[in-house]
Amino acid sequence: MYNSNIETKEVKIADITPNTRKFSVTFKVLDVGEEKEITSRRDGTSHRVADVLVGDETGVAVLTAWDDQIDQFKSVVGDTVSLVNGYVSLYQGKLRLGLGRFGSIKAAENKIEEVNQENNISEKEFEEDFSSRRRGRGSYQRSRRYY
Repeated sequence: MYNSNIETKEVKIADITPNTRKFSVTFKVLDVGEEKEITSRRDGTSHRVADVLVGDETGVAVLTAWDDQIDQFKSVVGDTVSLVNGYVSLYQGKLRLGLGRFGSIKAAENKIEEVNQENNISEKEFEEDFSSRRRGRGSYQRSRRYY
C-alpha cells in the first residue's frame, strides 16, 4: 500500500536519472505536443497520450501525459508548476517523466523565468535495466505502465 506520509525530495531536471524515486520537481510547462489515440493491450480501452515539454534553469525533459492530464497541462502552458511525487520511466531508452497514480501538479510558489533548453535529458540514451523486473517496477517499464 502507498504511504502518503513519505517525504519526497525536491530535484532539478538535470539531476533526474532513471533511478530517481520519490521526487518533486518544479518546472515551466513549455509545450504540449500532438495527442495520439492508443488502445491498451491489457484491456482494450482507448486512451489519449501526449508529450509535454517541461524545463527549468538546468534543462528540459519530456513528460508523458495521459487522458485528463493532457488538459491539465494545456491549461498551464507558460506557467510554472510543481510535479509532486512524480515517477521516471524509460521509453525506447529515453527518459520520461510522469504523474502516475500518486503524482499531482500544483501551482509553484516561485516562477521560473529562464529555461536551459540546451540540456534535454530526454534526448540522452539510457541502458534499460531489466533486473528490476522482479520488484514489479523500474526503468524497464514503459511510460504507459498503468494501462
